[in-house]
Amino acid sequence: GIHRQILLATLGCFVGYQLVKRTEYMHAKVDRELFEYIRHHPVDFNSSTEKKRIGQLLEDFHPIR
Repeated sequence: GIHRQILLATLGCFVGYQLVKRTEYMHAKVDRELFEYIRHHPVDFNSSTEKKRIGQLLEDFHPIR
């Protein structure tokens, strides 16, 4: 009956909420660990001051015809 549908919908919302909460926690934990690693090892993550142009990143194009 309708009472089962209401019960299952409520249960589904609760389980879905808990799963979303857990995945957000896991992602926040990974982010926190990565930022902590970056903070302790700044030499590994130096950004170059000069920007590369798109032509320097791509290989030269040679048509095959």
